Amino acid sequence: MTIRPATLTDLPALMNLIRHVVPLMRKAGNFQWDEHYPNQAVFSEDIAKGQLWVAYVDGLLAGVAALTEDQEPEYAQVGFNVNERAIVTHRLAVDPAFRGRGVAVALLAQAEQLALERSIRFLRIDTNSENQVTQALFPKLGYRYAGDIALSFRPGLRFLAYEKQV
Repeated sequence: MTIRPATLTDLPALMNLIRHVVPLMRKAGNFQWDEHYPNQAVFSEDIAKGQLWVAYVDGLLAGVAALTEDQEPEYAQVGFNVNERAIVTHRLAVDPAFRGRGVAVALLAQAEQLALERSIRFLRIDTNSENQVTQALFPKLGYRYAGDIALSFRPGLRFLAYEKQV
């Protein structure tokens, strides 16, 4: 497996990955993503900012994550100090063909590596309340559940916030 920063040449494979992931999310009752989000413009902006990471297995795009220092103001709802620097994982997705092969674990390890390189003590992430897979994964990797939040840009959905100290 290769983890590296994404480039614009990854966009077609990224959009294909999203086309595979979104229907499975919706089937599971997770309406966090749809045909409009995340989109090519969002990923292009992530790439321009140098914050989108991709995982390739055998030459095929297996997963993606935006590893940023951008925190949602709503994180304060669970006691996170949003003025303190943190590496925040957004838009984490694994192609269904590569599930169970450690792709999400590798991308989250990259987040931890970035935190160490930047002398940042906190990793933060949130997930839709219907995403059972990530709710099981995050605690196994040392993330502590902090509470539920509501994100203003995704009305009607509940999100679970997690934090890990490094």
